Amino acid sequence: MSETLTLNYERDQLAKLLYDKWLTWDMARINWKDEKKELRQYIHATDTRKTSNSKLPWKNSTVTPKITQIRDNLHANYLAALFPREKWFKFEPADRDSATLKKKQAVESYMVSKMKQHNFQTIVSQLVLDYIDYGNVFVGHEFVNEVKTDPITKEAVTVYRGPRPFRISPLDIVFDPSARTFKESPCIVRRLKSIGDLIKDIETRPNLEYNPKIVSEIVNSRYAGSGIIDHYKTDGYRVDGFNTIEDYMGSGLVELHDFYGDTYDEFTGVWKTNRVVTIADGRWVLRDIENRSWLGHRPIYHCGWRLRADNLWAQGPLDQLVGMQYRIDHLENLKADVFDVIAHPVTLISGSTVEEFEFGPNAKIYLGVDGKVTFERPEAAALNANMEIQVLMDRMEELAGAPRQAMGIRTPGEKTKYEVQTLENGAGRIFQSKVAWFERNIIEPLLDSMLEEGVRSLDAMEEIRIVDPEIGVETFAKISKQDIVARGKLVAMGARHFAEEARFVQELQSTLSAVANFPTVNAHISGKAIAKAIGEVMGWSAYGIIKDNVAVMEQAETQRLVQTAQEDVRTEATIPAELQDEDMVPPAPTVPQQ
Repeated sequence: MSETLTLNYERDQLAKLLYDKWLTWDMARINWKDEKKELRQYIHATDTRKTSNSKLPWKNSTVTPKITQIRDNLHANYLAALFPREKWFKFEPADRDSATLKKKQAVESYMVSKMKQHNFQTIVSQLVLDYIDYGNVFVGHEFVNEVKTDPITKEAVTVYRGPRPFRISPLDIVFDPSARTFKESPCIVRRLKSIGDLIKDIETRPNLEYNPKIVSEIVNSRYAGSGIIDHYKTDGYRVDGFNTIEDYMGSGLVELHDFYGDTYDEFTGVWKTNRVVTIADGRWVLRDIENRSWLGHRPIYHCGWRLRADNLWAQGPLDQLVGMQYRIDHLENLKADVFDVIAHPVTLISGSTVEEFEFGPNAKIYLGVDGKVTFERPEAAALNANMEIQVLMDRMEELAGAPRQAMGIRTPGEKTKYEVQTLENGAGRIFQSKVAWFERNIIEPLLDSMLEEGVRSLDAMEEIRIVDPEIGVETFAKISKQDIVARGKLVAMGARHFAEEARFVQELQSTLSAVANFPTVNAHISGKAIAKAIGEVMGWSAYGIIKDNVAVMEQAETQRLVQTAQEDVRTEATIPAELQDEDMVPPAPTVPQQ
């Protein structure tokens, strides 16, 4: 980096245009941000003094974390539905060349290997929490090549090389909420990065194409004194999380805004499409490159829980429950205050001949002729608020799409043999719909985009783990870019399989029981087809459980072993037992020689 402090104080016009766009879109969602702030207070509150209930005049401040319990319940069940077993996705080819078994295994094994190395399910867990808390999920990915030097041999060791997803906080991204779809709207992602990491990116990640001269400007501006500070103040530059621009400039951090979309240069009249523009400090253009994705769109994806009309900022499952949580805490603390007043009532003393006394059990009060002591107690009916509180709790779970059966709580009433499964499927329909929506809009496009970036950036042979689906043997093979270049789609089977499995088992049992009494119908039902369907739905194909007439062959093998063992026993019975000591004939006595 240059040590001179020759700074270009002029603000880049493109940077100014994009930063102003960030401010405009960010201000348009100010009410949404306030709502989310109140929701987060209730989720993590330990008492009502940290929530909007603090305005109530109650002495007690107990918080009933019902909204937190619903959040944890939804999170656990969403993850269980998304990843019901180890193999939760598959590759569906789109042409004949991509439909070969070798190509399919290579693509699936490559993605399994990469997702295990960077712990894909941990990232999805964070995304599910955003889905519940904010009602909006944003995720992107990048290609990384993590290399570390061995301290002893000084050799470069590759820690991870490949695509890696990353969570984007809903508070750090803006877009045009009036656009028809998120894909059609430009967006801006905000990042805070240390100066050291920015310099490291210049040296180790040339694929980012950051301008080194701009990085020098950023570094030098931290030591430029009041001159550059005055320019920031004149431009009205503000950074979230910092009180003043002086605090920000001395923090060692730099604020980056990544713009994805089409830009128009008002001075040159040039219209640029599908661009990636990164601005630093709202002043300099760090890079302005074309999006290289073969898919033709930016590698950022969005999913909303409850869609709004004419607004891409969706609602979350907990948004409309904040008022009910407020009501629950209100009733709980009101009841506690009433109970306190009943236990420690207001004492009314009349007359002037009442001696001093201490209120408590077995207390003695000495009264004169005109003395009188009474106790003012409130109406005890307020203690019946427990019933209303329980009704509110049950209603909150239903409105959030979290059936109580998912927590192992049985609903009242007797059930028939198949009625239980029918009620389970019906009660969880909202849950199944929402988790499948997340799968289609986040998991599947993310997998496809990660595969595209992995293929595009792969420039050397790579070793991956391959599991034979027939015999389950693990092998390691080296693949090249050509091995995983394929036309098709990665399809997640978790959520859809979760619902399909329950429905299939229920319908299969009821159907087979119904046709058992109709031999003419039962004769046309294939046992092999049913067995294959069970293996496919239950995910048993990797274990080799379902094979044609395998039970007959195994029974024959078992019978042969039994017959062989029986013949061995009969043969051993015909062999004489070993001679014992008493069966031996004693030797003849020897005659001494003369």
